Amino acid sequence: MNREVLLLAYTERPAAVLRAREVAARLTAAGVGVRVVTGEADVLAVPGAHVAPENELAAVGVDLVLVFGGDGSLLRAAEIARPAGAPLLGVNLGRVGFLAEADPDTLAATVGQIVDGDFSVEERLTLDVTVRVDGDVFATGWALNEVSVEKAARARMLEMVVEVDGRPLSRWGCDGMIFATPTGSTAYAFSAGGPVVWPAVDALLLVPVSAHALFARPLVTAPTSTLAVEVLPGSTGAVMAADGRRTLDLPAGARVEARRGAAPVRLARLRAEPFTDRLVTKFGLRVEGWRGRHVGEEVGPTAG
Repeated sequence: MNREVLLLAYTERPAAVLRAREVAARLTAAGVGVRVVTGEADVLAVPGAHVAPENELAAVGVDLVLVFGGDGSLLRAAEIARPAGAPLLGVNLGRVGFLAEADPDTLAATVGQIVDGDFSVEERLTLDVTVRVDGDVFATGWALNEVSVEKAARARMLEMVVEVDGRPLSRWGCDGMIFATPTGSTAYAFSAGGPVVWPAVDALLLVPVSAHALFARPLVTAPTSTLAVEVLPGSTGAVMAADGRRTLDLPAGARVEARRGAAPVRLARLRAEPFTDRLVTKFGLRVEGWRGRHVGEEVGPTAG
């Protein structure tokens, strides 16, 4: 059976282009087909690559979507891979790169694992979002990390009512509201003071942004919950953003509803790394003096 890998790269970064070309040559030599999207084909200049339109159809029929860049590049790739159910593998060329799995210095070994099919795939919960105005559907969308509703004007607060499972929770004057997934708990929600949630946990997060109220704590709800925020009449300049990439201006009185997404994003994993270790590495956490494990002691299975 013919195998094919879709390569996506942050083409404004020369290192991403060079690494993508290197991997393309290795894959081709191993008998694996390479696919690139129309908007990147000229820059990547991969000999013999199959050029596909830059939309969700680009990932149909591929065994893997390999992304060169930071988390922003991987979020863009998720828009292409999610409808096709194709697994994503990120090569981190950014700063933190929380979603990326591979390192640029170990590309030869990474290609070997891809060729051998030596990787696992885990499904990450997503959010489906519906925007209503006067009861009518105004827009729909989805997110892997978070959906945020924020003020557009710096000097003005938003007045909003937050709802969970069809019941009003609280009214806040605030800079915004974030609905996040466990995957997104280390992204914008973390910056806004939300908790870190292990990816294996099924849950939704609600994180207020600079809310002026006594009860304005981040909340963790059931994965079956429906979260909603209503921008009250009189508030102006509200903007909704999905993963910080797809934005929508909201009219006064708009209602934004978020629930568990119908389709997950599938991430390829090259190694069984505990999520705790990833937190320590990515955030540079200090663990000197830890004495919890004896040399040679086996570590049990861990979530994440």
